[in-house]
Amino acid sequence: MAVSLEVEKRAVRPRSIRNKLRHEGRVPAVVNGYKIESTTISVDAQELDRVLRENGLNSVITMNIDGKKVNTLVQNYSSDTFTQHIIHVEFLSVNMSEEQEVDAEIVLVGESSGVKSGGVLTQTLYSATVSATPDKLPENIEVDVSALEIGDSINISDIPVSKDYTIVNEAEEQVAAVNEPEIEEEPEEEAEEAEPEVIGESEEDSEE
Repeated sequence: MAVSLEVEKRAVRPRSIRNKLRHEGRVPAVVNGYKIESTTISVDAQELDRVLRENGLNSVITMNIDGKKVNTLVQNYSSDTFTQHIIHVEFLSVNMSEEQEVDAEIVLVGESSGVKSGGVLTQTLYSATVSATPDKLPENIEVDVSALEIGDSINISDIPVSKDYTIVNEAEEQVAAVNEPEIEEEPEEEAEEAEPEVIGESEEDSEE
């Protein structure tokens, strides 16, 4: 499902314009891709944050540029190191009937049988590359680990096939595993302390 986002065209130069926009609560951005020339725009920072928070990074964002409806995906973005607020976005204009590749977060669900028996569940892959038409792109992929016993693992090939998207990763790539619990070795008893050396003792004294 596409969500709408209001945008305004902006000038490319001077660079100070971008700082001015940010002070005004707007995020400088650029759109390029399918049937559109590279176009610089700005979006309301709070509205952008709401759209991404509620719909995810893989949602289709529809915007109106010069009276033309443009369907886009977030291709890349930059955020402030300290505040984590988005300070620049690159949108990719897409053909809704053409498949795109994006990363989707892998979320483990269920309680593993092996964990109940004392094993340790380890997630080894946190995102997978998926291919689908823009309206079918998932934000995340749920992987059920309930059946995993100690010593078992689950790979990309074990994830049920979806009618909406295809996982591009290699089939044998491991997603998660349940391992034996690590047994802490008891520390060895400390060796008996050596007899302290008397500082300043002369050789003659030591020979007596």
